[in-house]
Amino acid sequence: MGGNAGGGEIGGTGTGGSASGVAAARVSDFLDTLGVCTHISQGVDDPKQVANALTYLGIGHIRDDGSTNAATLRKFIDLHNSAGTTVALLPINGDVAASIAEWQTLASAGALLAAEGPNEPNNWPVTYHGQTSSSTTSLPIAQFQRDLYAAVKANSQLAGLAVFHSSEAGGSEPDNVGLQFLTIPAGAGTSMPDGTTYADFANTHNYVCGHQNRLIDNVAWQATDSTLNGDWDGMFVEYHHTWWGAGFDGYSLSELPSIPKVSTETGWTTSGSGSITEEQQGRLFLNLYLSGFKHDWAYTFIYMLHDDPIQGYWGLVDPSYQPKLSGLYLHNLTTILTDTGGGTLGRLDYTIPDQPPTVHDLLLQKSNGTFELVVWDERAPGGTDVFTVNLGSTFTSVRVYDPTVGTSAVNTLSHVSSVSLTLSDHPNIIEI
Repeated sequence: MGGNAGGGEIGGTGTGGSASGVAAARVSDFLDTLGVCTHISQGVDDPKQVANALTYLGIGHIRDDGSTNAATLRKFIDLHNSAGTTVALLPINGDVAASIAEWQTLASAGALLAAEGPNEPNNWPVTYHGQTSSSTTSLPIAQFQRDLYAAVKANSQLAGLAVFHSSEAGGSEPDNVGLQFLTIPAGAGTSMPDGTTYADFANTHNYVCGHQNRLIDNVAWQATDSTLNGDWDGMFVEYHHTWWGAGFDGYSLSELPSIPKVSTETGWTTSGSGSITEEQQGRLFLNLYLSGFKHDWAYTFIYMLHDDPIQGYWGLVDPSYQPKLSGLYLHNLTTILTDTGGGTLGRLDYTIPDQPPTVHDLLLQKSNGTFELVVWDERAPGGTDVFTVNLGSTFTSVRVYDPTVGTSAVNTLSHVSSVSLTLSDHPNIIEI
């Protein structure tokens, strides 16, 4: 049976809906979780090309490096003005005042999505108050993140801003400074005091390729499941029991799914060691965004927007900013689902009898009341599932879309109470 849609609210029965069944989530809420990493601050990405690409893809949020350069910050503002994009911006290493200043500049223009803590300090150490983090201590990271959070919340212009935790910092801490928490709870036994607050959102780099670069059943679904300890750096090893050395305990397994969280890097390259084909990447990225939303990730940022010979071929668009298949398929998905938001949410009494373990579902609803039931399969290469979706009652008009084919319906049905699907590794959308 279909599970509760992530983030859904109950607000009526909707068009053709039911007083019981699965609660729908807003289409616009799903679309708002889509993000991608850019390298504007590094000078790799061209802002005008980025704006065109984001508009085509239907992505509203980017993540990028922090900068004290006024011209660079102006590029983010211009991008916001031209494409409506907001940015999750990294801090200035070890400098709270400079970090606040860059965020104020963007916030004043409406271009800032969130303030983020240090990026992978296990790879790029943090120096704060004359001490540098190392393989023996994460104390400078903890002190900087604590002070960064406090400075944001004390600033009248930034107080309502979301603060993302430092990525990888919890899992990689060699000493127990409590970075595996958003706020250190009483009795946690960490060297930083109980009650120390670091962030509003947990922050992982749960690369869906994992460490072994294997396409397996449910690869995106598992990488976004907070409770699983698998081949990726997810919530389990960052916030439940950390991965460095013997590790330190954090949140309980039962707490993990409800911890506010973001994925600021995830993806899979299409060139070089461990790569997959562009076709596989295109289908996988659709599943990844959907699985992230169903598992209650506030944002999922794919690494990265743009293929580059130096940075790698992880992108949704190629070196000339033309869409790869992953970009085309995402464009098709966001075009099919495009909506202005708002409206009354309802429920649909649908079921998937004998639902295969690799088949997942997400009920969305547009502002006009139309249900968009997204059903996707995550079979490893060569697998296929044939199944039926029972809609709960008879509907006058039902359309089926396949974003790997295009933006027009691949099947139009009249006066039906069920839809038969054959899927392998990507979603179909049943529009009711």
